[in-house]
Amino acid sequence: MPDGFPAYLSQSIKVEKRVVFKSRWLPYLLVAPQLAITLIFFFLPAGQAMYQSVLMQDAFGTSTEFVGLHNFEVLFADPNYLNSFKITMLFSVLVAGLGLAISLTLAVCADRVIRGATAYKTFLILPYAVAPAVAGVLWMFIFNPTLGVLSYAMHQLGFEWDYLVNANHALTLIVIAAIWKQVSYNFIFFLAGLQAIPRSLLEAAAMDGAGPFRRFWSVVFPLLSPTTFFLLVMNVVYAFFDTFAIVDATTMGGPGQDTTVLVYKVFVDGFRNMDFGGSAAQSVVLMVMVILLTVVQFRFIERRVNY
Repeated sequence: MPDGFPAYLSQSIKVEKRVVFKSRWLPYLLVAPQLAITLIFFFLPAGQAMYQSVLMQDAFGTSTEFVGLHNFEVLFADPNYLNSFKITMLFSVLVAGLGLAISLTLAVCADRVIRGATAYKTFLILPYAVAPAVAGVLWMFIFNPTLGVLSYAMHQLGFEWDYLVNANHALTLIVIAAIWKQVSYNFIFFLAGLQAIPRSLLEAAAMDGAGPFRRFWSVVFPLLSPTTFFLLVMNVVYAFFDTFAIVDATTMGGPGQDTTVLVYKVFVDGFRNMDFGGSAAQSVVLMVMVILLTVVQFRFIERRVNY
């Protein structure tokens, strides 16, 4: 300290300590595992898909031919693919929108001091431990036209339910299964966000005469905007990629192709129809769509988020 500098000020100033590695290679070694995982499981498959999308392979897999953007031209001229695109958009909106709304409602109920709150919270978290394929099978049995409990109840009420022949019923089934699987994930984050809100703010709003509904929309929901935004991004990605097992275990894309979402169509065309070039082109389009949606969310929706 320079001469004449007050002693009480010198004691209040804290010197920031910087971490110094003894070896110049140690920082690189610490981040190497994460970089290796990102390279092997993300960048290499994406690069392989982009490379495969400009090739055409014969039915026997003995020769390949460079065709440029031909696979993409065929793809966007296919009415089945365009229909799958529309189904995926509707499916993702329903899963993300309804899933977030239901999860937030359950989290608000769990945040209130009620009897048996611990058991209630544990029960809501359990579906997160269930594999997507198992979740699909569970709901398939529940809504089975001949053996399902809910199908029997709806039949008694005069409503004929059969997801095997009715496209709307099939779409409803996979939406319910996907929401049920994801609701626990959303619930955990919403509940943590609600518990982080200072009670003094809610008490001050109540003293000003705000009712429960007004307190939620004026105080609670704005403070939950970062959590809601994060979950919106995660749920959109979940609806696009992680629902493959649910669709495969329940409807297998049927009836017809009325529940064939984009990620399932990639599998069908690539592994069943053996159209590797077309399947790779679909995966590239799906990857670009998710990237664009994420960019739009962070560029425009994030502006309304209050951190």
